[in-house]
Amino acid sequence: MRNLLLILFLLAATPVFAQESDADGFAIDTISDALFQRMWGKSYKTDCTIPRSDLRYLRVLHHDGHGQVKHGEIVCHKSIANDLLDIFRQLYQAKYPIERIRLIDDYDADDERSMQDNNSSCFNFRRMAGSKKLSLHAQGRAIDINTRYNPFVRTNRQGKRLVSPANGRPYADRTKQFPYKIVRGDLLHQLFLKHGFRWGGAWRYSKDYQHFEK
Repeated sequence: MRNLLLILFLLAATPVFAQESDADGFAIDTISDALFQRMWGKSYKTDCTIPRSDLRYLRVLHHDGHGQVKHGEIVCHKSIANDLLDIFRQLYQAKYPIERIRLIDDYDADDERSMQDNNSSCFNFRRMAGSKKLSLHAQGRAIDINTRYNPFVRTNRQGKRLVSPANGRPYADRTKQFPYKIVRGDLLHQLFLKHGFRWGGAWRYSKDYQHFEK
């Protein structure tokens, strides 16, 4: 009887997570053991302070620049999971071009490698460049889209223009036209702002054209 009561207590104390149907290619799930093994020591580093239970795994569909349908994977914080699923579903329906959406673990959590491959990703437990402060990517509350063509750009105190990723330098000039370019007022920008995200392309002292955070 005591064991039965203990089991009932544990069931009541465990939050129930209802997986959204992936009948249309879009779904939200918790972090499975198999997925956690992919992430461990990469995006989910040994000193990670974000509970695994706070993260969600999204499966999405998207069109690349050639109109081909691709499968994508995203790990994000649970607080933005429904936002992202709705955004990416609408982008897919509109055939908005996104080249690839892979977990950054496929790049050994190397942000530069992921960006150079024009990959779109979200969760990666890391500090901000040149700082000890955690990035919002460390919490899974920021996502970068079409990263090579929408680089991070800033000018240092010596007047030197810094661009990341390195192969994104030709796309730091936002007066030019090129594939995968994110611009103010386009569908992606509108959807993210509608869902309460902030765009790095609107920052005052630096520009992170790929970046949306909440």
